[in-house]
Amino acid sequence: MWFNESSEEIVKTLSSDIINGLSSEEVKIRLEKDGLNKLQGKKKKSFLQLFISQINDIMIYILLVAAIISAIVGEISDAIIILFVIFINAIIGVIQESKAEKALEALKNMSTPKALVKRDGQIIEVSSEEVVVGDIVVIDAGRYIPADLRLIETANLKIEESAFTGESVPSEKNSDIIAEENNVPIGDQHNMAFMSTLATYGRGLGIVIATGMNTQIGKIAKMLDAEEENITPLQKKLAQLGKILGFMAVGISIIMFIVSMFQGRDFLEMFMTSISLAVAAIPEGLPAIVAIVLALGVQRMIKENAIIRKLPSVETLGSVNIICSDKTGTLTINKMTVKKYYVNGEINTLDEINLNNDESKILVHGMILCNDATSKSGVQTGDPTEVALIDVGNKLNIFKEDLNTSHERVNEIPFDSDRKLMTTVNSYNNAFTVFTKGAIDSILKISNKILVNGEIKEFTNEEKNKILSASNIMSDDALRVLALGYKNIENEHVAIDELEENLIFVGFMGMIDPPREEVKGSIQVSKNAGIRTIMITGDHKNTAVAIAKELGIANDISEAMSGSEIDSYSDEEFTKIVNNYRVFARVSPEHKVKIVKAFKSHGNIVSMTGDGVNDAPSLKAADIGVAMGITGTDVAKGAADMVLTDDNFTTIVKAVEEGRNIFNNIKKSILFLLSCNLGEVVALFVAILLNWASPLLPIHILWVNLITDSFPALSLGVDPGDKSVMDVPPRNPKESLFAGKMGKLLIINGILIGITTLFAFVLGEYLYPESLRHAQTMAFVVLSVSQLFYSLAMRNETKSLFQVGILKNKWLIASVLFGILLQFIIITIPFTAEIFKVYSLEFKDWVIVILISLIPFVVNEIIKIFFRMNERKK
Repeated sequence: MWFNESSEEIVKTLSSDIINGLSSEEVKIRLEKDGLNKLQGKKKKSFLQLFISQINDIMIYILLVAAIISAIVGEISDAIIILFVIFINAIIGVIQESKAEKALEALKNMSTPKALVKRDGQIIEVSSEEVVVGDIVVIDAGRYIPADLRLIETANLKIEESAFTGESVPSEKNSDIIAEENNVPIGDQHNMAFMSTLATYGRGLGIVIATGMNTQIGKIAKMLDAEEENITPLQKKLAQLGKILGFMAVGISIIMFIVSMFQGRDFLEMFMTSISLAVAAIPEGLPAIVAIVLALGVQRMIKENAIIRKLPSVETLGSVNIICSDKTGTLTINKMTVKKYYVNGEINTLDEINLNNDESKILVHGMILCNDATSKSGVQTGDPTEVALIDVGNKLNIFKEDLNTSHERVNEIPFDSDRKLMTTVNSYNNAFTVFTKGAIDSILKISNKILVNGEIKEFTNEEKNKILSASNIMSDDALRVLALGYKNIENEHVAIDELEENLIFVGFMGMIDPPREEVKGSIQVSKNAGIRTIMITGDHKNTAVAIAKELGIANDISEAMSGSEIDSYSDEEFTKIVNNYRVFARVSPEHKVKIVKAFKSHGNIVSMTGDGVNDAPSLKAADIGVAMGITGTDVAKGAADMVLTDDNFTTIVKAVEEGRNIFNNIKKSILFLLSCNLGEVVALFVAILLNWASPLLPIHILWVNLITDSFPALSLGVDPGDKSVMDVPPRNPKESLFAGKMGKLLIINGILIGITTLFAFVLGEYLYPESLRHAQTMAFVVLSVSQLFYSLAMRNETKSLFQVGILKNKWLIASVLFGILLQFIIITIPFTAEIFKVYSLEFKDWVIVILISLIPFVVNEIIKIFFRMNERKK
């Protein structure tokens, strides 16, 4: 491990030179050996490949076979209609998927374009892609790290790693050896700097130990590249359904072939009848309708600030029962904020600060004057902890620019990580004042007096212990504590080594990256909906637990586990205990993936939220990855299934609610289509078994399946959501589409539609014995219109149409009226009547078929009365 070797040993191992760097010739050799310092990825899918992947489905294969057979036997119109729906379905899928898989591209683009390196004894600027292992890299504030480095020299160096480790504040770096041999989290490797992180303070020198795909960010890229695509529960169910219907279609065809042989029917007639039954068994429009309903759901979710990148993710949201959330920037605001302060022996919230007493006034002034950050009009520069101190003044209308003008800085000692102190000398009250801020123990060591209630007193050990206790109370709440001491001097020409001694202790401030205000309520809503929230962060355990307790995620530290503890378990052991924990702290990208997979192994549907580079592999490993749109990196957005445009955890809860409603609507559409198709199968199957003439022609069945059924199915897909959907636990993804009452209704209505169709056919034969076409037309109209009326009853499995509101789904009403109009046009216009081989019905015929068509709707409304009675009894 590079972090536990001395810089001299590493320089020797990599055959480099700290003073002169590598030679130009050596750089060329290493570039040829290792390649350019950039990330690699999979070759993108072409449009044709995307298109082919969309038709790689058992249901589509069956339809293609049906289209080919229809064309062979001369039913060209049937073949064209089948091919049309296949093409539309594939195009919809390609459009939705073509923008996916941008994560690796975003990772590549994060590489910094330029780097300062030592070569041939000179410091030169080169493209980051030309950096090689062994290069000596010069680091200064504001410059990105071009590759993974082992630090050789540092001077107050701080590196912003929040997108990489999840920590809220920049990491302090030095070149000291880390004693531990293994299992040191990335966030604790203080002598290492990693590719694509940002130096925010100080300067340093490092030697390149890894480039390109061998860097930590390269490992993330490999994990993204290797992670397989998840198949959603609905996709699995539809695939299973396709196989079942396929076998069913083949079975029906074989049975009909055998029956027809015994009946002595004509071979061609038998063949066409079998095809008709196969077509009746398969809902040809189902894939397209499900895709369109999902697409419409996506459009609705955009209005709720959630952008869905992959259509099936909408359905997955409805099954989510665990949300693994990154802390920094997701549950918190990603901005250090002062929450409490200590003066005069008391801890108070910042809202209670009183600038009329000297202690509070000096504390605020000193923290602002002894400060190199800026924060004005929403624009901040410098260390986040210093920015937080400036923001205290901004809140109190004490602005740094004004203070610096009236209290000019005349001398300073910059912050040093060894001293853990920063000191300035400012003109103050017609004299000069030394302000020193820093860690509480460092300030206590150099203070011999204390300011209490306007009086300067001797600083006793009892008083110091009291202050340490107060500091520990803040630390237990995960507050980062900074203390202030001061003293007045007669002139500015005091020796530097005398400035930081004999100070007067004033007080201290405690700051934290606080939770988002609305998140606590959202987590409670999630709990009520049976959804667990799990915090996963690169931050320290105490900080994570403090936030988790405040949000209601965890009760105490026993529910938290660190990354090093995760490493002590095998995958199997960790999977067994993972459900006992609610907080995972100090974790690496590999840990995040391990956690997500452990939860998934218990049958959970897991959502992972995040915004940093380090979140990308776990976002992709989860059933649904959710990236932050504002603070999120392009890498996270590219790997995610859903992107939040407002970075609001509450939006996730709204998206889950929308996902549940969308799935319910899709379920309605699927069951509506299957009921209708079952009705067609019943009508044909019974007629052929009874040796009747076929009541329906293949083109009739195709028309009903692809056109008449499609509009009501789509309208059911956009049915207004049920408000009580978040009062029930998440849907079991293994649960059948036909679970509960819906399966019973499917069978009842399939038989009902089939019987009413046969009844219309028999009645037509009775009324018009010389005209088979007339009877088939009546059966065709009843099959179509009965399904249209039946769709009105499908809006809710227990509530009547009048309870849910007749006009609340205006699209469904329009679909029913439009469907009846289409049937009227087809039958009435001679051209279409000839294509569909139908007879123009008279007025009395229309009255008869409309009355017969209302039977399934009326029966369903009566059945619901009994359902409601049973529910009331329970």
